[in-house]
Amino acid sequence: MRRIPALLAVLVAVLALAVPARAATGITATFSRTGTSGKFVVANASTTALNGWSIKFDLPAGVTVGNVQNATTTQNGTRVTLTPAFYINNLPPGRNTEPYSPTFTLSTAADPTTCTINNMACDGSGDPPPAPTGLTADYSVTGGTAKFIVRNHTTAAITDWSITVTLPNSVTVGNGQNGTVSQSGNQVTVTPVHYNKTVAAGGSTEPYSPTFSISQNVDPVTCRINNANCDGSADTPPSAPTGLASPTKTTRTVSLQWNASTAGSLPIADYEVYHGSTLATSSTTTSAIVAGLNPNTSYSFTVKAKDTKGTLSAASAALSVTTNNPADDTTPPTAPGNLRATAKDAGSITLAWNASTDNRGVANYDVYVGSTVKTTVSGTSTTVSGLAPSTSYTFTVRARDIYDNVSAASNALTERTSDIVGGYARVGYFVQWGIYGRQYFVKDMDAAKLTHVNYAFGNIDPVNLTCLHGVTKGTSPNPQDPNQGDGAGDAEADYSRPMSAAQSVDGVADSGWEPLRGNYNQLRKLKAKFPALKVLISLGGWTYSKYFSDVAATDASRKKFVSSCIDIYLKGNLPVYNGAGGPGTAAGIFDGFDLDWEWPGAEGHAGNHFGPQDKVNNSLLIEEFRRQIDAYGATTGKRYQLTAFTPADPAKIAAGWELARVAQSMDIFNVQGYDFHGSGSDNSWEPNRTGHQGNLYPDPDDPYPFHFSVENTVNEYLDAGVPSRKITLGLAFYGRGWQNVTNGGKNGEWQAAGGAAPGQFPEEAGTRGYANLVASVPNCTVFHDEVAVATSCYTGNQWWTFDDAWSIQRKTAWLKSKNLLGAMFWEMSGDRGPLMAAVDAGLR
Repeated sequence: MRRIPALLAVLVAVLALAVPARAATGITATFSRTGTSGKFVVANASTTALNGWSIKFDLPAGVTVGNVQNATTTQNGTRVTLTPAFYINNLPPGRNTEPYSPTFTLSTAADPTTCTINNMACDGSGDPPPAPTGLTADYSVTGGTAKFIVRNHTTAAITDWSITVTLPNSVTVGNGQNGTVSQSGNQVTVTPVHYNKTVAAGGSTEPYSPTFSISQNVDPVTCRINNANCDGSADTPPSAPTGLASPTKTTRTVSLQWNASTAGSLPIADYEVYHGSTLATSSTTTSAIVAGLNPNTSYSFTVKAKDTKGTLSAASAALSVTTNNPADDTTPPTAPGNLRATAKDAGSITLAWNASTDNRGVANYDVYVGSTVKTTVSGTSTTVSGLAPSTSYTFTVRARDIYDNVSAASNALTERTSDIVGGYARVGYFVQWGIYGRQYFVKDMDAAKLTHVNYAFGNIDPVNLTCLHGVTKGTSPNPQDPNQGDGAGDAEADYSRPMSAAQSVDGVADSGWEPLRGNYNQLRKLKAKFPALKVLISLGGWTYSKYFSDVAATDASRKKFVSSCIDIYLKGNLPVYNGAGGPGTAAGIFDGFDLDWEWPGAEGHAGNHFGPQDKVNNSLLIEEFRRQIDAYGATTGKRYQLTAFTPADPAKIAAGWELARVAQSMDIFNVQGYDFHGSGSDNSWEPNRTGHQGNLYPDPDDPYPFHFSVENTVNEYLDAGVPSRKITLGLAFYGRGWQNVTNGGKNGEWQAAGGAAPGQFPEEAGTRGYANLVASVPNCTVFHDEVAVATSCYTGNQWWTFDDAWSIQRKTAWLKSKNLLGAMFWEMSGDRGPLMAAVDAGLR
């Protein structure tokens, strides 16, 4: 009984400390400490409930917080964020957090140096911030688990939401609960599931708030919910840059530098430099060179900071600079010396050189790739990016003085970028439709033996000429229908179809309510299991190439098409389909694009658009892809890959490919090493004579005037100047067959035939996956042609041509002797293990 008055006395004392007589906000957080045990008592002396609060405080350097009770904390350096347990998160008027106030242990006896509660001073002084009027998202993290509590401060239910945060570099997340978590670089998107997608008026997502694992207990750098700040505050722009100065100038350039702005509610993306009211240049650093100016002319410069939403700061103070008069000096600098490479990777080379000297002063250095100025820098080193892998470049550097006199060139340096992979590439195509009749799922791929998965296929919108997604529409059954692929796609297989536990990479079934399901979600799981694996989206293919000629036709159409593809596949902004999809849902799945235009400048599928203009436009389209994916990669800190499926037929190469030119932009040429001969499902191709579909060497018995072979095909690329380490050799994981074939003394090879043999599926006569072929064509005796290096089998009626472990062993040995990058295979569902094992053994 005596304890009650004592407790009341303590509470009265605490309240006396917590609510100063002159408090403006009525909200206080009073800190007390006994030794290393700290405590915050939060009190609400206002007339309205305090619904949701957190405390941010700073500790002396080296002091850490642990053993937290009635709350969770995160610590980033000296800054600590304390988030209350749900049972004290809502404080009615006149109440405080006792007896459940947050307590914690400090590593050293020390008091906070600063303290705010909901961005107000902890002692209650100052004006309170405006009450949130929309959604807020309270973040907390402890023990490697992060959590967001979403709150609705409006008077009506909000039926959808998503959170986007920027994390510090190298922090990773995963294992989302009560929500889906996707990550691209340091950007993380959290989306709800069906049961917490709607937040009632005045309610929250508790007790089903989304949680996820996080590699470090850190706070987000930025946090947005439905494009507003997570704390409900209004956006604030960056501060104006200060200290604008010009360290050097020439007759035509002005170098500028300034002090960094302070970020507002969003990070600073870059700085815009103006002369007068004209935008002159932009920079992601606090310096820039403005070029293209007139000699001996006065200019007024200002700089503005821009945040990631595009909001500009006020302008810096204006700086007036007069460019130099070229008549004042005509002596060039000395040539830079000892140009050398100090580092390189698949897309960049870092250079350094010895400084030049000049009688009036060196302003900067022009770095040349061949005869083109690639960049201009003020120092004696730079990283030249935007390069292609496995490619040699010749660099020189020239010094430029402040009167734009240019030195002689430095020594020439020829340096080769690294290969896109170490060792040998193994590129496997996964077909979207394989989950149906083939019952081949993402989990069935032996990803430990792969470097790349190419997901086939993405289509082109026939009306908008953009990347097409979000539809489920089949192709017509007639393979000669010129409109067979128009508007077709399978969003159901891509990202809507729930996968069972038995069909899932990690053995966890989809609930059917996730915003990302289907093959894409399984690819995400596969990449989590094999982080080095690259997944590319293949655009086009035999049925979906009809409109490539149209999207490549003009500069505007190329830019529009590439931008749309980046938006869908790299940014992951999928159209909503059957409850799945939405902004950012597929971010981080795809690592680039594989272009499967069949064929530029030559007829492919019936009805395809093509013409002689395609050859140059194909190059321009590839270059546009490279420009835009490199620019997007600069924002994510990632280099995206660009590959293509390229033809075996020399006539098709000549009609559609400037090989040496596109090699400057492409990472891999997946060269067709199959389909040299075959009979189509409608007997439209070569129904009356058998022939090898992928022989390594020319066959002297080949009766056709064109003698296709892998060797001849690859030599076309090498002779045109494509680096060998950009070429993968195509292997067939399927066979092509004829029926009513006579022996002819050659076991059916190059013999008369009576059309396509029955296929694995009724609509695919003349074609069987390798596993199906060896299991379902009885009495097919295998023959190995040692001269052509080709495998076939003959039943006495049916004759089939295909790759097996023997031919793969011979072809991988050959490609290694030619120093090729590796092997590509169409397509993964055709094999159930032995062919992939042969590839892996051959490329060790």
